[in-house]
Amino acid sequence: MPELLDATPQVALAIYAHPDDADVACAGTLARWVKDGSAVHLVTCTNGGRGTTDPTLGVADLVKRRAKEATGAAAVVGLATHENLGLTDGDLANCDELRGELVGWIRRVRPEAVIGHDPTAIFFGQHYFNHHDHRELGWALLDALSPAAALPHYYPERGPAHQVPVAYLSGTLEPDVFVDISTTIDVKVTAVACHRSQLPEAPGWADDVVRGRAAEQGARIGVAYAEGFRRLVIGP
Repeated sequence: MPELLDATPQVALAIYAHPDDADVACAGTLARWVKDGSAVHLVTCTNGGRGTTDPTLGVADLVKRRAKEATGAAAVVGLATHENLGLTDGDLANCDELRGELVGWIRRVRPEAVIGHDPTAIFFGQHYFNHHDHRELGWALLDALSPAAALPHYYPERGPAHQVPVAYLSGTLEPDVFVDISTTIDVKVTAVACHRSQLPEAPGWADDVVRGRAAEQGARIGVAYAEGFRRLVIGP
């Protein structure tokens, strides 16, 4: 049975592929946790430099634009820190280097909860399948969470081992926990709207789509607006 999640971690770490991913996936949850006193950190892996349909927009200019958009969104949500690893769009791979980087961040931040992509969610009907970077990063994050970050002989140069108790995977086809974001839906709308380079020109598009999707999730658990996740209980 789906569960409404009320617990707020003291420290949370979100790890996503592209500059807009965390806001689209879980800005309502992150904002609610911030509102409830949590220190929420975000690591974005790619610089977003390929994320456009406009061939006249140069990569360097787009990278700068997306960095500015992400900074604006982070301020809206109230993140404690947000970092971009500067990797290239489309090139993420579940490799030793990426896993080690993620282990380093987990050990540095020492979160009680981690949020990231569900790599098992691939086909969403006939009109969308999950991005390569989302899938690869999702698997890399799971491998970093368990066993690597928790065991001292994995990447010992990355700092003392840390066991993350729970992970929440967004963009999942099988959500089993939901967070009520009715009090932070406006924050999510504003955060998503910061990513103008990724949105259609139609006025109000972000507002309509974000509210519509959150309302669909909310209806599954009996609240006005929600975000759904697959929960993984990893350690004590």
